[in-house]
Amino acid sequence: MHQWRGASFGRKPEIFFSGVQLSLVIVTPVFITVQVDLLFFGAFLTLNSTPLILTTTGTMVQKLYVTYNDVHKYCQEAAPKILEDIQPQLIIAIGGGGYVPARILRSFLKKPGNPNIPIQAIGLSLYESLPTDVVEEPGTKVTRTQWLDFSALGSINNLVGKRILIVDEVDDTRTTLEYAVKELEKDVEEARVKLGSKEETHFSIFVLHNKDKPKKGTLPKEMLEEGRYVAARTVGDEWICYPWEALDIDEHDRFAAEAAKAASQ
Repeated sequence: MHQWRGASFGRKPEIFFSGVQLSLVIVTPVFITVQVDLLFFGAFLTLNSTPLILTTTGTMVQKLYVTYNDVHKYCQEAAPKILEDIQPQLIIAIGGGGYVPARILRSFLKKPGNPNIPIQAIGLSLYESLPTDVVEEPGTKVTRTQWLDFSALGSINNLVGKRILIVDEVDDTRTTLEYAVKELEKDVEEARVKLGSKEETHFSIFVLHNKDKPKKGTLPKEMLEEGRYVAARTVGDEWICYPWEALDIDEHDRFAAEAAKAASQ
């Protein structure tokens, strides 16, 4: 989790400032001069049907459209490594981006004759409350909006000694993943001490996309060294548009197809 939330716009080159639409003047087909007042929260640009985002730092970021088929294939490709190296006994999906990949991944992790791996959900928010007419920006404080369902788990004690896979859609700043791992480790360690158990609980992570950028959060060194962090794809610092966030799924898939076609030329 995650990036700013934005809408998909049409083919006409346009720029949006906090809900106010302004036209851009394109001087040449290649070069565009844009001056932005940094008091605005952000801007969005579309050019030649490839949407871009102009951030408050003045950086132009291209949108990456991911389809449901992409997500399905990413999970299928990652499953053998997860089965071999992690062998999870429980999946914890971080909502809302982790729900769909967790469910798809479970199908590929099921072994013949064995029951499905149970899925638990937790909700974490990394967004500050802003007025409704501005673009939502990532905050700096993670808050719990939903936690483990102990009516299904029985108690936190049942996590002690287990292999647990945390699933999210994107590793952006790593702040959310760091919080999830630390809080879950803390809860399980308290339960282990009360039980007097010597069993170790191993947490692992699967994300669809890891952004290759400086991270604000950190993950346990042993998790990274032991191969318990799996990213289906590593990308640049792009704005990733997932299908479950699309208001118009046909438009979303069209943008994805156009981008794939342009990339192949």
